Amino acid sequence: MSNPSISVFGPDFPFAYDHWVSHQSGLGELPQSRLGTEVAISGAGVSGMVAALELMKLGLKPIIYETGRMGGRLRSEHFPNATGVVAELGGMRFPKSATTFNHYTDLLRLEKRPFPNPLTEAAGSTVIDLFGQTVYAKTQDDLPAIYQQVADAWNEALQSQAHLVQLQQAICERDVNTIKSLWDPLVREWDDRTFYDFLATSPSFKKLQFEHREIFGQVGFGTGGWDSDFRNSMLEILRVVLTACDDDQDLIVGGSEQLPRGLWAYKPASLKHWPAGTSVSSLNDGATRPGVVRLQRDGALITVTDQYGNKRKFESVIATCQSWLLTTSIDTDESLFSHYHWMALDRTSYMQSSKTFVMVDRPFWKDIDPATGRHVMSMTLTDRLTRGTYLFDNGDDSPAVICLTYTWMADALKMLPLPIERRVELALGALGKIYPDVDIKSHIVGKPITISWEDDANFLGAFKGALPGHYRYNRRMYTHFMQQHMATDERGIFIAGDDVSWTPGWAEGAVQTALNAVWGVVNHLGGSCHEDNPGPGNLFAELAPIDLEEHREEQQT
Repeated sequence: MSNPSISVFGPDFPFAYDHWVSHQSGLGELPQSRLGTEVAISGAGVSGMVAALELMKLGLKPIIYETGRMGGRLRSEHFPNATGVVAELGGMRFPKSATTFNHYTDLLRLEKRPFPNPLTEAAGSTVIDLFGQTVYAKTQDDLPAIYQQVADAWNEALQSQAHLVQLQQAICERDVNTIKSLWDPLVREWDDRTFYDFLATSPSFKKLQFEHREIFGQVGFGTGGWDSDFRNSMLEILRVVLTACDDDQDLIVGGSEQLPRGLWAYKPASLKHWPAGTSVSSLNDGATRPGVVRLQRDGALITVTDQYGNKRKFESVIATCQSWLLTTSIDTDESLFSHYHWMALDRTSYMQSSKTFVMVDRPFWKDIDPATGRHVMSMTLTDRLTRGTYLFDNGDDSPAVICLTYTWMADALKMLPLPIERRVELALGALGKIYPDVDIKSHIVGKPITISWEDDANFLGAFKGALPGHYRYNRRMYTHFMQQHMATDERGIFIAGDDVSWTPGWAEGAVQTALNAVWGVVNHLGGSCHEDNPGPGNLFAELAPIDLEEHREEQQT
């Protein structure tokens, strides 16, 4: 590669999804007799829509089932009576390293701009409010020495214990052998290790005070604090860092929900079997089918029953819903998955998340306080109830948006039982202590918007947060598309979505697992990839994620 850059290339399964989907030969071919075959897709989020588009281009007919709203956790809620002003309730920041996801945003020519993360130029300025003390900064260099000590300790820990520089260079160069030689031993050694254990036992943090860990947990470096992830597997955090998911991020102007909705309506220039002008929408007569309530094995077929009792039989089904729904909302035949896969699906651990937004008359935070020469308000990280407050500027002549509070886990649960008015009141109260001279309330227009993802029956949480010891579960889910050695009853249903991926919470993971499912469906129906563009299943043997269960058996032997 010329001028190689970081991307979400592995490290567990270093397959070039971005190259596969953009290759001139396409993703593969199906036997003539299979063209037009219907494939059921449960879920109209980005994973379902990517799978639908690619299956349609190959000549199959995706049938989309959706219980709620198209978009999944790419949910852009428009403020009433304001044009193009949105609250991003789910995914709102997308790293440049998400090259496969960005293939589809570029396909739809969606406009992007830098996300206003703390200490970035897009934020303008940042206020960190900890322990009752407030720090104003435009860059990391403006922060007090203790913050630099925390940043240095974090970087030293990553470089000395996690081969950060070498692994990132190998990812940039897509050097599979080096990636696996460095990453696979870490998986063996760290599967049982929490994020907090990594920090607490790192020599670079052990020589500092507990306060340094507190600061790291509250404000972190990158998009904000990390303490809500302290219980999670360190492997999961390391993947995010290695692939720069937490760096150099964009927002999608007008809302991220444009992506799944755009893929629904998109008319590819190159199609097999279908006439020019065909879209996923047109194949579904302009509307998704009602949500799935039952998946039943019926010989070589799978019967899909929707919420109104309508039944339809399919040879292949892709389930992109969150895994818990396969046992709580969908009556799923136990025979469709092995007991090992059921264990993995049911043990998935989801993180809670809450956001509350208000629309304001203008981006007043850019006003300069004549007494201090500073912005009157800034992107804010704090140990108070709000935790993270983000400011979205739509132009000086347009209404702006404030994400008053973006919280996780215990902080999100504090909001769960509260009505939206109380959530806004608490957030404004906390911000009032940080900005006592700013009357935020006087700028609010329209009604506020809020969400608690764990309170949504279609999601039950924001996204997966893998716990220590969950690598084996994650591998079982991620590799489910490889069905050659499965029992006959377990073949033909494929799982996809970010909670199936190695990078939960990132749309890139949803896209990559959707493409795995596409390969699985094509293979199941007797199709194949072109020799000059092999798919993830074709290269699985050489790229496969390390199998700790196999490793355990080797050790016992």
